[in-house]
Amino acid sequence: MSDTRVPRRRRYLVCEPRHFAVQYAINPWMRPDAPVDVDLAREQWQRLIRAYRDHGHTVDAVEPAPGLPDMVFAANSAVVVGGRVFGSLFHAPERRPESTHYDTWFKAAGYDVYRPESVCEGEGDLVWTGRYVLAGTGFRTTREAHREVQEFFGHPVISLTLVDPRFYHLDTALFVLDDDNIAYYPEAFSPGSREVLGRLYPDAVLATRDDAMAFGLNSVSDGRNVFIAPQAEALSSALADRGYVPVPVDLSEFRKAGGGIKCCTQEIR
Repeated sequence: MSDTRVPRRRRYLVCEPRHFAVQYAINPWMRPDAPVDVDLAREQWQRLIRAYRDHGHTVDAVEPAPGLPDMVFAANSAVVVGGRVFGSLFHAPERRPESTHYDTWFKAAGYDVYRPESVCEGEGDLVWTGRYVLAGTGFRTTREAHREVQEFFGHPVISLTLVDPRFYHLDTALFVLDDDNIAYYPEAFSPGSREVLGRLYPDAVLATRDDAMAFGLNSVSDGRNVFIAPQAEALSSALADRGYVPVPVDLSEFRKAGGGIKCCTQEIR
């Protein structure tokens, strides 16, 4: 079946983990007393970039700024649909300066950037499916931001409530496989949100708790190849059974900050 899956060329925006560290705790994964191996983090990140390029994708990079250890998590900077950029307003004061650096990059690249009035953390909580936006709330991005997103893009926005603080962003609990399907961890969502996802995606790939805890749902798919944490073994097997091709990339050092492959990857559409 994998021969029937067609990859699409993607353009990704990333930020080198030159200043990556865990200096504060803004999610349950972060422990400032746990040291980060910066050299290993950079090596893992470089492997991810090579994997993207080896599969034909374009990768652009924002210059990292000193004093912003989470700037490596480019996905939180914005959501881009049809060449329109909806920027970020971070929940944590420590991360708010990141928005300026990403906005500067987008503007230099010729994009106009919308500045949200409500807390909104980019692709961390806003997932474009090709037809509508799946939008997470509960810990970071607000429902008010969901309304702003709908007004800005003119596409339907479907609000989903996250209930487990370990899965504080939507992209830790769900990712888009292609135009027709997703993978997600049901227990990360409220009962009503699970019902919505079940109706929208009756054939979705469901992840186990172990998959989710390994950041297996913080993955990136090009429609065929799925860049995924190697520790998410059951999920990788389930994806292969559906005809997708798992591409394991270990970003375990970034898990110390509550991040993974998707967190490090902003998609420019």
